[in-house]
Amino acid sequence: MARILVVEDEPAIAELISINLRHVGHEVTAANDAVQAQAAVDAVLPDLVVLDWMLPGESGLALARRWRRLPRTRGLPVIMLTARAGEADKVSGLDAGADDYLTKPFSTQELMARIRSVLRRRTPESLDESVAVGPLTLDPATRRVTGGEREIKIGPTEFRLLHFLMTHPERVHSRAQLLDRVWGDHVFIEERTVDVHVKRLREALAVADCAQMIETVRGAGYRLVGQAQALSA
Repeated sequence: MARILVVEDEPAIAELISINLRHVGHEVTAANDAVQAQAAVDAVLPDLVVLDWMLPGESGLALARRWRRLPRTRGLPVIMLTARAGEADKVSGLDAGADDYLTKPFSTQELMARIRSVLRRRTPESLDESVAVGPLTLDPATRRVTGGEREIKIGPTEFRLLHFLMTHPERVHSRAQLLDRVWGDHVFIEERTVDVHVKRLREALAVADCAQMIETVRGAGYRLVGQAQALSA
């Protein structure tokens, strides 16, 4: 599951892409021009941008170039989507910083495959791979969390937080690190936000007696430990 920004001025295409992304569990924000796209990126840094080249006003190409110049957005993955199919256009798009380039008309399945590929290159852990720590099992493909035999209902932010903690067990993560890795960017979010979502996550895990697996490390942050260690702590 990832946060994806779709920048496309043709409503039908934007809706088609958004529906397919939401169907597999991604969070989608849509923008129809460069101004809206920049505002969305300023608010919360997405995990990936699907960016149309031809936009009203500033072009997607210019937007990509600007993002690559700025430290905060330099590593932002971008898939360029455009009707410009010439080799010189493709080279220009890639030189501007696009991670991939797909021409219109395009196959939705191919776009989804390219999105998966770019996301996997950015994140070592497979986005679809199930992970287990102690009695907890989390399956990103189905968005299910279980504790032993009991299914745990969990919100989208708590799901991302738990996924990160479970893929990095036993390590202590500061609030700033969690904001950067789970929220995508911590410039516009207070560190107290982490405490609120950790509290909600513990409340959700309590139904399966797993709340104690998330430890507070005084003065350092949080970590997820195995059940036996948590009980003896």
